[in-house]
Amino acid sequence: MPQRLIAAAMAVLWTAQAVAGCPRDAAVIIELDRQYQDAVLRNDADSIERLLPDDFALVTGRGKQVRKADLVMEARTQAAHYERQHDKQQSVRFIGEIAVISALLHVKGRERGQPVDYRLWFSDVYLCTPTGWQYSFAQSSIPLSD
Repeated sequence: MPQRLIAAAMAVLWTAQAVAGCPRDAAVIIELDRQYQDAVLRNDADSIERLLPDDFALVTGRGKQVRKADLVMEARTQAAHYERQHDKQQSVRFIGEIAVISALLHVKGRERGQPVDYRLWFSDVYLCTPTGWQYSFAQSSIPLSD
């Protein structure tokens, strides 16, 4: 019994420390999101690799699951060239050790040689880790019609 109490107390203590290490500040999450969008815009594979955990997943509006390795490879091969990768109408919500940002993203450029210009809604999940907020999961809508 005492060992379970100690384990529970340690879990609560770790949680309190982890949350304390992650400011519950919407501006911080918006800035992290801006850094990621900027890395995508510039095909900066090194930054994408640094910003995403190995188990990162993106689920698109069409149900495709995209992993970190896919996104890094796409940047390295420059499969896309963007003129615009900008989001607005950001909304940040904190739920315990999780921060969720939702926003309307405008994408313009070329993807796999084809011109694109669309908007979509996304929700990105950031987890509080001992090293700070980490972008961990994303889900996007299908491109919206104008």
